[in-house]
Amino acid sequence: MKRNLCGFAAAGPFLLALAAAPPAFAQKQGGILTIGHFDSPASISLLEESTNAVNRPMMAVFNNLVMYDQNVPQNSPKSIVPDLATSWSWNEEGTELTLPLRQGVKWHDGRPFTANDVKCTLDLLTGKSAEKLRINPRKSWWDNLEKVSSNGDYEVTFQLKRAQPAFLALLATGWTPIYPCHVSPRDMRQRPIGTGPFKFVEFKPNEAIRVTRNPDYWKPGRPYLDGIEWTIIKDVGTRALAFVAGKSDLFSPYGVTIPLLKQIQSQAPDAICEITATNVNRTLIINRDKPPFDNIELRRAMALTLDRKAFINIITDGQGDIGGTMLPAPEGVWGMPAEMLQKLPGYDPDIAKNRTEARKIMNRFGYGPNKRLAVTVSTRNIPPYRDAAIILIDQLKEIYIDAVLDAIDTTQWYPTLTRKDFTIGLNVTESGVDDPDQQFYESYTCTAERNYTAYCNREVDQLVDRQSAEPDREKRKQLVWEIERKLIEDVARPVIFYPRQATCRHPQVKGMTVMVNSIYNSYRYEDLWLEQPTGSSRAETKTR
Repeated sequence: MKRNLCGFAAAGPFLLALAAAPPAFAQKQGGILTIGHFDSPASISLLEESTNAVNRPMMAVFNNLVMYDQNVPQNSPKSIVPDLATSWSWNEEGTELTLPLRQGVKWHDGRPFTANDVKCTLDLLTGKSAEKLRINPRKSWWDNLEKVSSNGDYEVTFQLKRAQPAFLALLATGWTPIYPCHVSPRDMRQRPIGTGPFKFVEFKPNEAIRVTRNPDYWKPGRPYLDGIEWTIIKDVGTRALAFVAGKSDLFSPYGVTIPLLKQIQSQAPDAICEITATNVNRTLIINRDKPPFDNIELRRAMALTLDRKAFINIITDGQGDIGGTMLPAPEGVWGMPAEMLQKLPGYDPDIAKNRTEARKIMNRFGYGPNKRLAVTVSTRNIPPYRDAAIILIDQLKEIYIDAVLDAIDTTQWYPTLTRKDFTIGLNVTESGVDDPDQQFYESYTCTAERNYTAYCNREVDQLVDRQSAEPDREKRKQLVWEIERKLIEDVARPVIFYPRQATCRHPQVKGMTVMVNSIYNSYRYEDLWLEQPTGSSRAETKTR
């Protein structure tokens, strides 16, 4: 017997979407949406990359089996809706997920979409296919997947090794598009083909990424836009000037820091800006294979010197959050309560006391005012990383560690991490969805490809499996907090802070919902439209 969950999961968000969506008569067809984009990626393969430099422009090229409703700000199981699947159902044991598929859908090259494409995609992700992904950063998401089988061309069943209630959440994120079986992973890096509302046009590194309206999209009347141009402007000041001057409709989403927001509000007072949590924390990564950092006590001293409030005050003008591995409330639904967190090593708000303890540890290793430890702090060469790394370097000086900055280009940053070719780093932990399965399996289990610090605790791995299989939400939350405590005590990957940032757009951009607990799931953009002010020269240019 199967339990059909589609009605439960989709009906509520559908009603919310109706309530939130603008009146249908207001929606207009046409125009090119221009967006100031923050960086140039190494490739444009969604399955192989880990940066929003790819996720943002490419999500609109594809469809998922299921997705987070684009009109609901907070991702949750209740906001998951069908996409290429028309519904879903579980068997009684929670180990088989069956999804009927939408018929009549075509790839952008005209080939029909079938169940075989779903199987090929998941075989790629699990490493079972003959062709391989060059990089597979989220392979560990699928460790519990036994196999994918098809029942004809328009139904698939996922067979799991054990029950995993959050499995559907992994399918719903923007990082899980369905790829075509007939196109090689190599070709998808440069000329991706999807089934989504927009077709890929071109990627000019360090210049622009362009997509155009898919006239054969399976959703009648969508998308409204004729296309989207993501203009790559790495310098944040130049990007801000372009936005203020009206050369872009939308500033790189979530890319407006609080200090920059004040500048934009003063120079473009009509701009619509929303401040939200990002669920992309700043983290200290330490290579535990390189002496003297192979000693947990020295790593603990580094965690103790962190003044998280100082990071928040300097970088986000006080608008940020302190948390563990899971996004704190109210946007996050799994984060450990603040009163519990403050009892753990390094989270005591008494920074002077923490640093006194840290210096005693360093003294035991022979370091002090007259013998300091010289290191390099590596980070990605964009402001969100670089600015935080500079503050980290300053705080390490408090415990006799003198560091220099090594800023690495985006195209080399993730390969550097994968090779573990660093000693100390300032990184971010990208969270595709606010759920412990994604967070723990991707970054903290022993075999995770993105476990950059090579942290391995088999007891923690067992706890991760236990929480994943736990159907009771409150019991699962207790297990999650136990895992968070262990990760902090083990100095697995010290979380520094969660920034709050703004998304700014000009008034002509309509139909946009900014999500509050993931920056990776909201770029389908099939419901966006442009309403240009009367007499706007840009409106004429856009609709030619």
